[in-house]
Amino acid sequence: MSESDPTKLYDAAMKLKSAGNLEGCVDALKAIVDAHPGHVQTHMALAVYQQKLGRFEEAIHHAKKVTELAPDDAFSFTQLSVIYQRCGKIFEAEDAMARARMIQGTPHRH
Repeated sequence: MSESDPTKLYDAAMKLKSAGNLEGCVDALKAIVDAHPGHVQTHMALAVYQQKLGRFEEAIHHAKKVTELAPDDAFSFTQLSVIYQRCGKIFEAEDAMARARMIQGTPHRH
């Protein structure tokens, strides 16, 4: 497997998750972002899996990184909102969702 191909490394990490080894998957994903800090898909996965493991600060860090790497992608802010919600940060979640709606061009409703 090529160290320079983050997609192959990501697929290998997902196989660990599928085998029930979430910790191993997270470790493999961390190695990918160390070598490829701009790999959006890996940051997205780390946000979700770190949150599932109760590592909220790490989850938020990776979800924020996705919004930095893809600032015009409404989904990146939607994911950030979900991660904030699951980490108990409701104000931040609402702010991130408002940003997603702004990118989508959808008016904010109350």
